[in-house]
Amino acid sequence: MNLNVEFSDLTFDNKKRTPQEFLEIANQLRKDIINSLLLAKSGHSGGPLGASDFMSVLFFGGYMYYDSKNPNLPDRDRFVLSAGHMAPVLYSVLARAGYFSTQELSTLRKYGSRLQGHPGLDVGLPGIETASGSLGQGVSIAVGMAMSDKLIDKNNRKVFSLTGDGELQEGTCWEAAMAAGSHKLDNLCWIVDNNDCQIDGRVKNVMSIYPLKEKFESFNFDVIEIDGHNFLEIINALDKFNSNHTNNIQKPTCIISKSYMGKGVSFMLDDYKWHGMPPNVEQAIKALEELK
Repeated sequence: MNLNVEFSDLTFDNKKRTPQEFLEIANQLRKDIINSLLLAKSGHSGGPLGASDFMSVLFFGGYMYYDSKNPNLPDRDRFVLSAGHMAPVLYSVLARAGYFSTQELSTLRKYGSRLQGHPGLDVGLPGIETASGSLGQGVSIAVGMAMSDKLIDKNNRKVFSLTGDGELQEGTCWEAAMAAGSHKLDNLCWIVDNNDCQIDGRVKNVMSIYPLKEKFESFNFDVIEIDGHNFLEIINALDKFNSNHTNNIQKPTCIISKSYMGKGVSFMLDDYKWHGMPPNVEQAIKALEELK
């Protein structure tokens, strides 16, 4: 059985949209993820598929200020994917935003590709703000960025960082949370992709991180819990963060986005075994049929 993998040249601008429009973008991201992982024959399926809804709103809903034609714009907002293994969804977002050709998505994890298994700065891929993948590292850097912006440069930039929930088993995450809360970084939006799955089981069974909301609140965060597949809830949460930032509430924001690993693909849905496994040809064909 063969599958002719094609990546369209479709790109999206950054503006307010309806939930249906966001769903269409999210499913385009999911198709990119399936296709690129199929060609790579390695990589992570479940988390990127589950985070696609949130990422579609964040990057294509007018919530981040960026210019894909000028990726080093001094006053741009920044996004740090701390859960670096979820890179396929970030690469799809950046390609669909116009940072590089969508055809480059076919090179994921191949020798010499700029689309490495985890985001890196060493290959010159536009849109990547820092290397990440060692869990806890990315969000710690994001907190440092937010500290610099708010306390030293005193500018109006925003910093967004996405962690997995299994990632919160790393102590460095909580050191970062303590610093963010202590320094009252209302320019920081910490997004937790809370699918309760990690590579070897349920987060709550491997090493529980719960109660999550109360932990972030104890570090002086404004915590917003949402259904990570409900576009209205995602929109409202990001609106609340923007309001917090504009009104200088002296607290960082944490959005706990409750999601399902493998969302959009029936046989991957809520199954931790898809954390680090790519689809084969037969599975990719079925997944792409479901995403039409």
